[in-house]
Amino acid sequence: MNLLVFVALLIALFGGANAIIVCSIDTNKLDVCHDAITGKRPPKPTTKCCALIKKADLSCLCRYKSLLPALGINPTKALALPKKCGRKTPPGCRGNLEYKLIQILL
Repeated sequence: MNLLVFVALLIALFGGANAIIVCSIDTNKLDVCHDAITGKRPPKPTTKCCALIKKADLSCLCRYKSLLPALGINPTKALALPKKCGRKTPPGCRGNLEYKLIQILL
């Protein structure tokens, strides 16, 4: 299942994909949050980004956080989006320990 989601996200991010729904999110709409999770000082998420985050099944998305670095997404910045959009981040998703371990091993 993780591989399927990873492939769907890659296709959505790099264009040409039909809509695939992952954790209640249309993968073709992921780009509305791109600016809010990239760069050294990302801007606040847009209204469209927050609307997407508010519809998302965050507990489901947390299961895929280990795939984010492979997509060029900083998990710490991505996991900060729910709070910036007025939602609580699920407890199992809050820490970035997994990301730190990957960085140490690399």
